[in-house]
Amino acid sequence: MQGTLINSSLLLPQQISLISKFRFHLGFCKNTQKKKSGIFSVNETMSDSSSSVILSEKKQNEKEVKLWGGRFEESVTDTVEKFSESISYDKALYKQDIKQSKAHATMLAKQGLMTASDRDAILQGLDKIEKTDREDVHMNIEAALTDLIGEPAKKIHTARSRNDQVVTDLRLWCRDAIYKILLCIKRLQVALVNLAKVNEGLIVPGYTHLQSAQPVLLQHLLLSYVEQLERDNGRLADCRSRLNFCPLGACALAGTGLPIDRFMTSDALGFTAPMRNSIDAVSDRNFVLEFLSANLIVAIHLSRLGEEWVLWASEEFGFLTPSNAVSTGSSIMPQKKNPNPMELVRGKSARVVGDLVIYRKTRSLCSTVLKQ
Repeated sequence: MQGTLINSSLLLPQQISLISKFRFHLGFCKNTQKKKSGIFSVNETMSDSSSSVILSEKKQNEKEVKLWGGRFEESVTDTVEKFSESISYDKALYKQDIKQSKAHATMLAKQGLMTASDRDAILQGLDKIEKTDREDVHMNIEAALTDLIGEPAKKIHTARSRNDQVVTDLRLWCRDAIYKILLCIKRLQVALVNLAKVNEGLIVPGYTHLQSAQPVLLQHLLLSYVEQLERDNGRLADCRSRLNFCPLGACALAGTGLPIDRFMTSDALGFTAPMRNSIDAVSDRNFVLEFLSANLIVAIHLSRLGEEWVLWASEEFGFLTPSNAVSTGSSIMPQKKNPNPMELVRGKSARVVGDLVIYRKTRSLCSTVLKQ
């Protein structure tokens, strides 16, 4: 084979975009019918967990007042506070937390558990917080809301625990991430199909054990990746359909006696339906494991594509010449054009393996909520 067979500029930017967005969506994981029925109908409970997107940040020289701290005469030590914090992980969920807080406040007002004026103040305050660029505000939504509108902000936690709040955020985040990853996969598929069309009829060696074996059409090889990615689409879509149920209303573990409308909040947030069992609602994180597993297979496919294209770009193969826009050079060897982005596609897929392995270590836990 002589010369350049493929102009990789037709595909590489999309592939690089896919792996970058794919890794971004997974990054935070490492640092972790429609008929109304009174499924949850026991006494109202408030939070028993300090882990939340909206945990107030401790201010210098001030003691923080926690929602669960009413019966405590003494605050936790700084050492325990630092060891227990989850803000650095949970801050990735701030958009989802604002979204569900808006839905929750709207439902409370409709059910007569909050005045219309308090609801409007909360919604306006959350809009302002969502638009700000200050990260510290996003990390402390409830504290920021209290600073903006005062007393009405404290009512947002009526009939809601940190337990059902955070898992709802997590389900929303995973659902949003799946949607974005599916779009990226579709763009990569389109780029591969277009590349196959441009190189119609081109014959290349097919390899086994990296030894030339049989001639194949380049189209056939490229479209094999389209098929693999289509199955990835299916796995992610299946994952989305299973996780798309709303935990809100489960509160700490046993629901609330207040007359909430769980179907209203579920519909407002785009869920299929409320979850049927309150203990399951706050306990289950299997959807995260399924999400990571599906993305691991995507990463394996991208790694294979990256490895193949690194080989094809070498002088020994010479099947493609990466465009300058997606190549790097050498400080001492000016003749070099290195396919670094493709090497990183191959290498960064290992992080997704790590995410899944780390998450699988969260096991042997009792029902409901534990700090892990």
